[in-house]
Amino acid sequence: MFTLVHLDNPPPESLKDQVLQMVVDYLSDISPVSLTPSNPLYQLYQYVVGYEMHLYLKAMDSALDTSAQLILALDDLDPAQVLGFALYLPAKDDPEACTLAYMAVHLSHRRRGIARAMLQRIITRHPHAELACVASKVPYFEAMGFQVLAARGPQVLMSTRNHGSNGLLAVQDLAPIFQSREVRQIHTYLVKQHGQKAMSEAEKQRDRQLDQMAQQAQALVRERLILH
Repeated sequence: MFTLVHLDNPPPESLKDQVLQMVVDYLSDISPVSLTPSNPLYQLYQYVVGYEMHLYLKAMDSALDTSAQLILALDDLDPAQVLGFALYLPAKDDPEACTLAYMAVHLSHRRRGIARAMLQRIITRHPHAELACVASKVPYFEAMGFQVLAARGPQVLMSTRNHGSNGLLAVQDLAPIFQSREVRQIHTYLVKQHGQKAMSEAEKQRDRQLDQMAQQAQALVRERLILH
């Protein structure tokens, strides 16, 4: 069994480290790019998404209505162990609305209701919850009360209501991370490790995958709108 804990300030270091490790371990599940470990760019995106999560956790502040909020699922037998997490962003000027940024459950504890419980806790606080996911995960979230709104790049935008919120979100800007010295160093290392040709092919593979995911998202949205 598990216990849900809601945090509006940065988690203790030991719990934070576990969350960040889950982000790195389950990048393919939670990243909108959905790269697999076989792609040489995988390590680069592990760093970028991990650092983005680090910034969200660092910026958490109960005094700010717009800062990220974190729900942790902790093991009842060992409360120091994180089984899952959900990071969401409350909307400014719309207290009922929020957007789920990232959610993951430890591989060993999936299909035990942890994700559903975390989502229900979020919806209890913010009935107008939104998220974006790849097309293949849409049925999962539909079963939890979300409905399809639109396609947004490689993802499908979903909401617990039939319209989006106009509230502003304090979203982290990834551009500075991609332009950082650390990312350039990682890229240089990957080029040395795999070669320029392999890295160029990895980028083309990523772009083809994103195009395919965007087509899948658009097709699913058209299908759902026809049904409704």
